[in-house]
Amino acid sequence: MPPSSAPAARRPGSRRAPRRPSRLRAIARSPGAAVLCAVVAGVTSALLVADVLANEVRLIVDGGEATVLSFGGTVGEVLAHAKVPVGPGDHVDPAPGRLVGDGAAVVVRHARRLVLTLDGRRTTHTVTALNVGEALQQLDLTRRPATLSASTMRQIPVSGFALSVRTQRRVTVVRGGVRLELLTYGRTVRSVLEQHDITLARGDRVSPPLRSFPEDDQVIRITPAPPPPPVHVVPVNAWVASLNWGALARCQSGGDPRSFDPRGPYYGMYQFSLPVWRAVGGARTPLDWPADEQTYRAQLLYQRVAGRWHGQWPDCGARLFTR
Repeated sequence: MPPSSAPAARRPGSRRAPRRPSRLRAIARSPGAAVLCAVVAGVTSALLVADVLANEVRLIVDGGEATVLSFGGTVGEVLAHAKVPVGPGDHVDPAPGRLVGDGAAVVVRHARRLVLTLDGRRTTHTVTALNVGEALQQLDLTRRPATLSASTMRQIPVSGFALSVRTQRRVTVVRGGVRLELLTYGRTVRSVLEQHDITLARGDRVSPPLRSFPEDDQVIRITPAPPPPPVHVVPVNAWVASLNWGALARCQSGGDPRSFDPRGPYYGMYQFSLPVWRAVGGARTPLDWPADEQTYRAQLLYQRVAGRWHGQWPDCGARLFTR
Protein backbone atom coordinates (compact mmCIF):
# COMPACT_ATOMS: atom_id res chain seq x y z
CA MET A 1 0.00 0.00 0.00
CA PRO A 2 1.23 3.50 -0.70
CA PRO A 3 2.23 5.49 2.30
CA SER A 4 -0.63 7.45 3.77
CA SER A 5 -0.48 11.22 3.38
CA ALA A 6 -2.02 11.73 6.85
CA PRO A 7 0.44 12.95 9.46
CA ALA A 8 1.84 10.28 11.72
CA ALA A 9 0.42 10.19 15.20
CA ARG A 10 2.77 11.53 17.82
CA ARG A 11 4.05 8.86 20.03
CA PRO A 12 3.59 9.27 23.73
CA GLY A 13 6.47 11.17 25.29
CA SER A 14 7.70 12.73 22.02
CA ARG A 15 8.11 16.61 21.69
CA ARG A 16 6.01 18.82 19.31
CA ALA A 17 8.05 20.39 16.57
CA PRO A 18 8.42 24.19 17.05
CA ARG A 19 5.85 26.31 15.06
CA ARG A 20 7.21 28.80 12.50
CA PRO A 21 6.49 32.29 13.76
CA SER A 22 4.13 34.41 11.51
CA ARG A 23 5.30 37.73 9.97
CA LEU A 24 2.76 39.68 11.95
CA ARG A 25 3.80 38.20 15.19
CA ALA A 26 7.35 39.05 14.30
CA ILE A 27 6.44 42.69 13.64
CA ALA A 28 4.47 42.92 16.86
CA ARG A 29 7.55 41.73 18.80
CA SER A 30 9.91 44.08 16.94
CA PRO A 31 11.37 47.11 18.76
CA GLY A 32 9.56 49.61 16.40
CA ALA A 33 6.11 48.16 16.94
CA ALA A 34 5.22 50.68 19.60
CA VAL A 35 6.21 53.60 17.35
CA LEU A 36 4.18 52.28 14.40
CA CYS A 37 1.11 51.80 16.56
CA ALA A 38 1.46 55.32 17.85
CA VAL A 39 1.64 56.72 14.30
CA VAL A 40 -1.44 54.78 13.16
CA ALA A 41 -3.35 55.88 16.23
CA GLY A 42 -2.32 59.50 15.65
CA VAL A 43 -3.43 59.53 12.01
CA THR A 44 -6.73 57.93 12.91
CA SER A 45 -7.26 60.44 15.68
CA ALA A 46 -6.41 63.36 13.36
CA LEU A 47 -8.89 62.17 10.78
CA LEU A 48 -11.57 61.83 13.40
CA VAL A 49 -10.84 65.32 14.74
CA ALA A 50 -10.82 66.77 11.21
CA ASP A 51 -14.16 65.18 10.50
CA VAL A 52 -15.55 66.71 13.65
CA LEU A 53 -14.10 70.22 13.10
CA ALA A 54 -14.85 70.62 9.34
CA ASN A 55 -18.06 72.51 8.48
CA GLU A 56 -20.23 71.61 5.54
CA VAL A 57 -21.22 74.91 3.92
CA ARG A 58 -23.49 75.65 0.95
CA LEU A 59 -21.94 78.26 -1.34
CA ILE A 60 -24.35 80.06 -3.69
CA VAL A 61 -22.18 82.18 -6.00
CA ASP A 62 -23.89 84.20 -8.75
CA GLY A 63 -26.78 81.75 -8.78
CA GLY A 64 -24.64 78.59 -8.91
CA GLU A 65 -24.60 76.31 -5.87
CA ALA A 66 -21.97 73.95 -4.40
CA THR A 67 -21.30 72.30 -1.04
CA VAL A 68 -17.80 72.52 0.46
CA LEU A 69 -16.02 71.28 3.59
CA SER A 70 -14.16 74.07 5.33
CA PHE A 71 -12.23 74.59 8.54
CA GLY A 72 -12.87 78.36 8.39
CA GLY A 73 -14.56 79.91 11.37
CA THR A 74 -15.94 82.97 9.54
CA VAL A 75 -17.67 83.54 6.22
CA GLY A 76 -14.56 85.31 4.91
CA GLU A 77 -12.35 82.35 5.81
CA VAL A 78 -14.75 79.90 4.14
CA LEU A 79 -14.71 81.99 0.95
CA ALA A 80 -10.92 82.24 1.03
CA HIS A 81 -10.60 78.47 1.50
CA ALA A 82 -12.99 77.91 -1.43
CA LYS A 83 -11.06 80.48 -3.55
CA VAL A 84 -14.14 82.69 -4.11
CA PRO A 85 -12.91 86.27 -4.70
CA VAL A 86 -14.86 89.10 -3.07
CA GLY A 87 -14.50 92.76 -4.03
CA PRO A 88 -15.73 96.05 -2.52
CA GLY A 89 -18.96 96.20 -4.52
CA ASP A 90 -19.88 92.54 -4.12
CA HIS A 91 -22.82 91.35 -2.04
CA VAL A 92 -22.03 88.73 0.63
CA ASP A 93 -24.67 87.32 2.98
CA PRO A 94 -23.94 86.72 5.84
CA ALA A 95 -21.24 89.40 6.14
CA PRO A 96 -17.63 88.19 5.82
CA GLY A 97 -16.93 88.66 9.55
CA ARG A 98 -19.82 86.50 10.72
CA LEU A 99 -19.18 83.05 12.21
CA VAL A 100 -20.34 80.14 10.10
CA GLY A 101 -21.55 76.78 11.39
CA ASP A 102 -22.14 73.36 9.92
CA GLY A 103 -24.97 73.38 7.38
CA ALA A 104 -24.84 77.15 6.86
CA ALA A 105 -25.44 78.84 3.49
CA VAL A 106 -23.35 81.71 2.11
CA VAL A 107 -24.61 83.82 -0.81
CA VAL A 108 -22.21 85.82 -3.00
CA ARG A 109 -23.20 88.08 -5.88
CA HIS A 110 -20.41 89.83 -7.72
CA ALA A 111 -20.82 93.43 -8.82
CA ARG A 112 -21.69 94.10 -12.46
CA ARG A 113 -21.36 97.25 -14.55
CA LEU A 114 -24.68 98.27 -16.15
CA VAL A 115 -24.72 100.98 -18.81
CA LEU A 116 -28.30 102.28 -18.75
CA THR A 117 -29.88 104.47 -21.43
CA LEU A 118 -33.10 105.72 -19.85
CA ASP A 119 -35.33 107.73 -22.18
CA GLY A 120 -32.27 108.76 -24.17
CA ARG A 121 -30.09 109.65 -21.16
CA ARG A 122 -27.06 107.46 -20.54
CA THR A 123 -25.76 106.62 -17.06
CA THR A 124 -23.51 103.91 -15.58
CA HIS A 125 -24.43 101.87 -12.50
CA THR A 126 -23.00 99.03 -10.41
CA VAL A 127 -25.52 96.29 -9.64
CA THR A 128 -25.40 92.82 -8.12
CA ALA A 129 -28.52 91.67 -10.01
CA LEU A 130 -28.30 88.44 -11.97
CA ASN A 131 -30.83 89.46 -14.64
CA VAL A 132 -32.44 92.54 -16.17
CA GLY A 133 -35.60 92.29 -14.06
CA GLU A 134 -33.62 92.31 -10.81
CA ALA A 135 -31.51 95.23 -12.07
CA LEU A 136 -34.65 97.29 -12.72
CA GLN A 137 -35.82 96.56 -9.18
CA GLN A 138 -32.47 97.58 -7.71
CA LEU A 139 -32.57 100.84 -9.69
CA ASP A 140 -36.23 101.49 -8.75
CA LEU A 141 -37.38 101.47 -12.38
CA THR A 142 -40.45 99.25 -12.05
CA ARG A 143 -43.03 101.87 -11.11
CA ARG A 144 -44.08 102.75 -14.67
CA PRO A 145 -44.59 100.60 -17.77
CA ALA A 146 -41.56 100.61 -20.04
CA THR A 147 -40.18 99.08 -23.21
CA LEU A 148 -36.81 97.34 -22.83
CA SER A 149 -34.02 96.45 -25.22
CA ALA A 150 -33.74 93.02 -23.54
CA SER A 151 -36.05 90.60 -21.76
CA THR A 152 -36.36 90.88 -17.98
CA MET A 153 -35.03 87.29 -17.81
CA ARG A 154 -31.85 88.18 -19.73
CA GLN A 155 -28.80 87.26 -17.64
CA ILE A 156 -26.32 90.03 -16.82
CA PRO A 157 -22.74 88.77 -17.11
CA VAL A 158 -20.07 89.82 -14.60
CA SER A 159 -18.26 91.51 -17.50
CA GLY A 160 -21.12 94.05 -17.77
CA PHE A 161 -24.19 94.81 -19.85
CA ALA A 162 -25.89 97.67 -21.75
CA LEU A 163 -29.65 98.23 -21.43
CA SER A 164 -32.03 100.73 -23.03
CA VAL A 165 -35.29 101.63 -21.28
CA ARG A 166 -38.14 103.83 -22.49
CA THR A 167 -40.73 104.66 -19.86
CA GLN A 168 -44.39 105.34 -20.53
CA ARG A 169 -45.38 108.93 -19.82
CA ARG A 170 -48.62 110.91 -19.82
CA VAL A 171 -48.63 114.12 -21.87
CA THR A 172 -51.29 116.64 -22.86
CA VAL A 173 -51.43 118.13 -26.36
CA VAL A 174 -53.28 121.45 -26.59
CA ARG A 175 -54.17 122.70 -30.04
CA GLY A 176 -56.53 125.64 -30.21
CA GLY A 177 -59.40 124.72 -27.92
CA VAL A 178 -58.72 120.96 -28.08
CA ARG A 179 -56.94 119.03 -25.32
CA LEU A 180 -55.71 115.48 -25.88
CA GLU A 181 -54.53 113.31 -22.98
CA LEU A 182 -52.01 110.84 -24.42
CA LEU A 183 -49.75 108.01 -23.28
CA THR A 184 -46.40 107.80 -25.02
CA TYR A 185 -42.99 106.14 -25.06
CA GLY A 186 -41.66 108.82 -27.42
CA ARG A 187 -38.19 110.27 -26.94
CA THR A 188 -39.04 113.64 -28.48
CA VAL A 189 -42.07 115.90 -28.82
CA ARG A 190 -41.97 115.24 -32.56
CA SER A 191 -42.21 111.47 -32.02
CA VAL A 192 -45.20 111.97 -29.68
CA LEU A 193 -47.08 113.90 -32.35
CA GLU A 194 -46.17 111.37 -35.05
CA GLN A 195 -47.19 108.46 -32.84
CA HIS A 196 -50.71 109.91 -32.48
CA ASP A 197 -51.05 111.13 -36.09
CA ILE A 198 -51.04 114.81 -35.13
CA THR A 199 -49.86 116.68 -38.21
CA LEU A 200 -48.44 120.17 -38.22
CA ALA A 201 -49.31 122.78 -40.78
CA ARG A 202 -46.90 125.32 -42.18
CA GLY A 203 -46.32 128.05 -39.64
CA ASP A 204 -47.46 126.08 -36.57
CA ARG A 205 -45.48 126.82 -33.44
CA VAL A 206 -44.83 124.02 -30.94
CA SER A 207 -43.81 124.43 -27.30
CA PRO A 208 -41.64 122.83 -26.01
CA PRO A 209 -39.55 122.44 -29.19
CA LEU A 210 -39.99 119.34 -31.35
CA ARG A 211 -36.55 117.96 -30.45
CA SER A 212 -37.03 118.24 -26.68
CA PHE A 213 -37.78 115.32 -24.37
CA PRO A 214 -41.44 115.03 -23.27
CA GLU A 215 -41.43 114.66 -19.49
CA ASP A 216 -44.21 112.97 -17.56
CA ASP A 217 -47.25 115.34 -17.28
CA GLN A 218 -45.74 117.52 -20.02
CA VAL A 219 -48.10 119.97 -21.77
CA ILE A 220 -47.36 120.30 -25.50
CA ARG A 221 -48.93 123.42 -27.01
CA ILE A 222 -49.48 123.84 -30.72
CA THR A 223 -50.20 127.41 -31.74
CA PRO A 224 -51.46 127.58 -35.30
CA ALA A 225 -50.37 130.33 -37.63
CA PRO A 226 -53.18 132.63 -38.79
CA PRO A 227 -55.07 130.82 -41.55
CA PRO A 228 -54.93 132.23 -45.05
CA PRO A 229 -58.06 133.85 -46.38
CA PRO A 230 -60.54 131.22 -47.62
CA VAL A 231 -60.75 130.55 -51.32
CA HIS A 232 -64.24 129.80 -52.64
CA VAL A 233 -63.78 128.73 -56.21
CA VAL A 234 -66.64 126.22 -56.34
CA PRO A 235 -70.09 127.82 -56.30
CA VAL A 236 -72.84 126.40 -54.11
CA ASN A 237 -76.16 125.52 -55.74
CA ALA A 238 -78.93 127.82 -54.50
CA TRP A 239 -81.12 124.86 -53.61
CA VAL A 240 -78.32 123.36 -51.51
CA ALA A 241 -77.78 126.69 -49.76
CA SER A 242 -81.47 126.84 -48.90
CA LEU A 243 -81.38 123.64 -46.82
CA ASN A 244 -81.57 123.92 -43.03
CA TRP A 245 -77.85 123.86 -42.27
CA GLY A 246 -78.38 125.37 -38.84
CA ALA A 247 -80.58 122.45 -37.80
CA LEU A 248 -77.95 119.98 -39.01
CA ALA A 249 -75.20 121.78 -37.09
CA ARG A 250 -77.27 121.87 -33.88
CA CYS A 251 -77.89 118.14 -34.14
CA GLN A 252 -74.27 117.28 -34.93
CA SER A 253 -72.44 119.54 -32.47
CA GLY A 254 -74.86 121.87 -30.74
CA GLY A 255 -73.90 124.40 -33.40
CA ASP A 256 -70.43 124.87 -31.88
CA PRO A 257 -67.67 125.69 -34.42
CA ARG A 258 -65.10 124.59 -31.80
CA SER A 259 -66.67 121.18 -31.14
CA PHE A 260 -64.28 118.25 -31.07
CA ASP A 261 -64.95 114.51 -30.78
CA PRO A 262 -61.74 112.48 -30.13
CA ARG A 263 -63.37 109.22 -31.18
CA GLY A 264 -62.94 110.08 -34.86
CA PRO A 265 -61.51 112.48 -34.40
CA TYR A 266 -64.27 114.75 -35.72
CA TYR A 267 -64.16 118.53 -35.82
CA GLY A 268 -66.43 121.55 -35.89
CA MET A 269 -70.13 122.23 -36.41
CA TYR A 270 -70.61 119.42 -38.90
CA GLN A 271 -68.15 116.95 -37.33
CA PHE A 272 -65.81 116.62 -40.28
CA SER A 273 -63.04 114.05 -40.27
CA LEU A 274 -59.81 115.60 -41.50
CA PRO A 275 -59.67 113.51 -44.74
CA VAL A 276 -63.20 114.61 -45.67
CA TRP A 277 -62.50 118.23 -44.76
CA ARG A 278 -59.46 118.28 -47.01
CA ALA A 279 -61.33 116.48 -49.80
CA VAL A 280 -63.65 119.49 -50.10
CA GLY A 281 -60.76 121.97 -50.13
CA GLY A 282 -60.58 122.73 -46.42
CA ALA A 283 -57.23 123.92 -45.07
CA ARG A 284 -55.78 123.09 -41.66
CA THR A 285 -58.69 121.85 -39.48
CA PRO A 286 -62.33 123.00 -39.23
CA LEU A 287 -61.56 124.46 -35.79
CA ASP A 288 -59.29 127.04 -37.42
CA TRP A 289 -62.22 128.57 -39.34
CA PRO A 290 -65.40 130.44 -38.46
CA ALA A 291 -68.90 129.06 -38.84
CA ASP A 292 -69.55 130.39 -42.34
CA GLU A 293 -66.43 128.66 -43.76
CA GLN A 294 -67.42 125.38 -42.13
CA THR A 295 -70.93 125.70 -43.58
CA TYR A 296 -69.55 126.39 -47.04
CA ARG A 297 -67.41 123.21 -46.92
CA ALA A 298 -70.40 121.18 -45.66
CA GLN A 299 -72.45 122.43 -48.62
CA LEU A 300 -69.66 121.45 -51.03
CA LEU A 301 -69.63 118.00 -49.44
CA TYR A 302 -73.40 117.66 -49.98
CA GLN A 303 -72.96 118.60 -53.63
CA ARG A 304 -70.00 116.21 -54.07
CA VAL A 305 -72.00 113.21 -52.79
CA ALA A 306 -74.97 114.28 -54.95
CA GLY A 307 -77.30 114.66 -52.00
CA ARG A 308 -76.57 111.22 -50.53
CA TRP A 309 -76.20 112.61 -47.04
CA HIS A 310 -76.79 109.27 -45.24
CA GLY A 311 -73.10 108.32 -45.45
CA GLN A 312 -71.94 111.66 -44.04
CA TRP A 313 -74.53 112.50 -41.36
CA PRO A 314 -76.51 109.28 -40.78
CA ASP A 315 -78.06 110.44 -37.49
CA CYS A 316 -78.72 114.08 -38.25
CA GLY A 317 -78.87 114.51 -42.03
CA ALA A 318 -82.68 114.47 -42.11
CA ARG A 319 -82.64 117.81 -40.25
CA LEU A 320 -81.57 119.48 -43.48
CA PHE A 321 -85.13 119.17 -44.75
CA THR A 322 -86.93 120.57 -41.70
CA ARG A 323 -88.34 124.04 -41.40
